[in-house]
Amino acid sequence: MEVGPLRLWSPVILAPMAGVTDAPFRRLCRRFGEEGLPPGLRPVDGGRTGEGSAHEGGPALVDADTDRGATAAEDSATAGAPWIRGVDAPAGLYVTEMVTSRALVEGNAETLRMVRTDPEERVRSIQLYGVDPATMAAAVRLLVDRDLADHIDLNFGCPVPKVTRKGGGAALPWKRDLFEDLLRAVVGAAEESGRAAGREVPVTIKMRVGIDDDHLTYLDAARTAQRCGVAGIGLHARTQAQYYSGHADWTRIARLREEVDVPVFGNGDVFSAADAQEMMERTGCDAVVIGRGCQGRPWLFRDLVAAAHGLPVPAGPSLREVAGVIETHARWCVEDQGEEARAMREMRKHVGWYLRGFAVGGPARRDLNLVSSLEELHERLWALDLDQPFPASAEGARGRAGTPKVPHLPEGWLDSPCLSEAERSELHLAEDGVSGG
Repeated sequence: MEVGPLRLWSPVILAPMAGVTDAPFRRLCRRFGEEGLPPGLRPVDGGRTGEGSAHEGGPALVDADTDRGATAAEDSATAGAPWIRGVDAPAGLYVTEMVTSRALVEGNAETLRMVRTDPEERVRSIQLYGVDPATMAAAVRLLVDRDLADHIDLNFGCPVPKVTRKGGGAALPWKRDLFEDLLRAVVGAAEESGRAAGREVPVTIKMRVGIDDDHLTYLDAARTAQRCGVAGIGLHARTQAQYYSGHADWTRIARLREEVDVPVFGNGDVFSAADAQEMMERTGCDAVVIGRGCQGRPWLFRDLVAAAHGLPVPAGPSLREVAGVIETHARWCVEDQGEEARAMREMRKHVGWYLRGFAVGGPARRDLNLVSSLEELHERLWALDLDQPFPASAEGARGRAGTPKVPHLPEGWLDSPCLSEAERSELHLAEDGVSGG
């Protein structure tokens, strides 16, 4: 599948999740994804395309450096397709956490750290959020001019009240004039800067079906996006009001696929390779977008990629194998953040997700939630009963679904699909306090 100049050899996309999809987690997901490729398609040259394994030392579920699990050696005679960095995505796209355009333009240190992508990444995909066309365009020029991005994704799907109550995220497509102005500014800036840099940087969008069932926006927004030159459209098949509750309505994805010619990426309720295959068969979408389903399960990308290429889906990992993954993830977090205690605090939510379904008692979970060093983490993990197979209870939906919520919107937002002068004057507030700077 092609997304502008990008070539996705596997129809899989990691969705941005605040506080989750940082560089270490993206690397883990991508390496697992590459393990799912047929041997002849796996990138293996460490300089230009990386080793192509979930952990150092070979494509093994457990880090070979710990010597606690067997590696599955690649057939080097058939491996190693000639991937082009910045163009080829053998195991799909792995998008950064959402960053705000204003923080990026103003040089916010944390935001600049977030767009410092992993050197191993095949295609550097950055998700950008903003409400002002001029600022969004300036942010895109910065990313392209500094050679920080090969692909830019725009966030029009965030349902979080602190974003939508000021007109951002999932609320924004309701204002058709603002939505079109933003898209024209961003696509224009990407094209202009890309020409100057001698490369093409495609722009995609991710959105929801609407604010609620009475205020659907996705079809009109999709037509506008295609007219403005976007290279692909991701649709989370829920409304803003649904948040993450209930079920995603995949019929909306199928309807969108009929409406536009650009690639359509389906999102919502994909928790297994079987779910992904079913979504693609039922909707005709070109790729699946994975969010909550991979929390504590980065090997899901191996399963998704394997299934997409007609290969058997491996069995879930034992607790011993999961412990090895946790340690690798934690070590990469320490390397990325440069501060062990801080990295260990970041890892706590991941550890809880990794251990879901396994027979790990309350005291052991509590102790793991208090670790402050890699050494402590190692000691407490390897004190567990590691011979447990992957539990059936760890399958299925992940993340907090919650309940439907009354949409948080600016006062009078739904009165007109066009911005009033008063609303336009308040838009700059929509980036205040938003994650990513």
